[in-house]
Amino acid sequence: MSARMNGFHHVEAFLEMMSVERAASANTLSAYQADLRDFAASLAGMGASLADFDAGHIRSYLAGLEASGIATSTAARRLSSIRQFCAFLLAEQIRRDNPAEVIDSPRQGRSLPKTLSEAQVEALLGAARGAVDEAKTTAARAKALRFHCLLEVLYATGLRVSELVGLPVSARGMDGRVLIVTGKGRRERLVPLTPSAQAAMEAQIKALGEKPGRFLFPSRGKAGHLTRQRFAQELKIMAVRAGISARGISPHVLRHAFATHLLNNGADLRAVQQMLGHADISTTQIYTHVLEERLRALVETHHPLAKTK
Repeated sequence: MSARMNGFHHVEAFLEMMSVERAASANTLSAYQADLRDFAASLAGMGASLADFDAGHIRSYLAGLEASGIATSTAARRLSSIRQFCAFLLAEQIRRDNPAEVIDSPRQGRSLPKTLSEAQVEALLGAARGAVDEAKTTAARAKALRFHCLLEVLYATGLRVSELVGLPVSARGMDGRVLIVTGKGRRERLVPLTPSAQAAMEAQIKALGEKPGRFLFPSRGKAGHLTRQRFAQELKIMAVRAGISARGISPHVLRHAFATHLLNNGADLRAVQQMLGHADISTTQIYTHVLEERLRALVETHHPLAKTK
């Protein structure tokens, strides 16, 4: 069946709109495309297509996802993609109704973000500094300096991993104390650097030589900079060296640690929102739940009235 017959040409137009008008990232566009392809495959099994589906088809699709045991969060994300697509079809007058409007979101509990303790982060940073000191060759030292800089900057700023690995050398402010970060929707924000992150960045730029090129963490790959996947691999390797389980660590966990530790030490929620690049403060408020859980556990453990006889 051709793309026009199954309605997938509408998806292509939708993705183009999201890219041009809403500045959606490549990762976001890829996720929308994958979600709508999966929906299209399900519709084909029901004798329908992206050109002629209704609310009943959407409900059947969601029921199928639930029966397959797929995570509720994944089902909710796919429904969100379908809703965005339906809103586009309505706005473009491709169809006269929005069948997704009457569909309820899958119910899901609010999960708390995984994080690390301050001691674990310090162990990671110590292991990274040790790798620099122990490097025997120029190549090994360059690799160790790069990882140490990545880790220091991530924990100092809470950047998204895609923002981090793609940092241009020009993102470093004139005095070296701040980063100029271009985040989602191409919005720019200023994020301060800790003294240790400033020093690590200075060492990384020095290692790049007199003509450092465009990226702070360059690579010979197609993107021209270190990939998210490679950094995640290196992070797991360093976690093992630091005595931390590799299974529970990722760049996103370090982002969570940044936000949680700031709030735990009295930072303002609005300031944390700005540094994380969240458009809506409700997204940042999840970290207050982490602190609430910690305080609740503290009371249950140490308050005399909480102890059972």
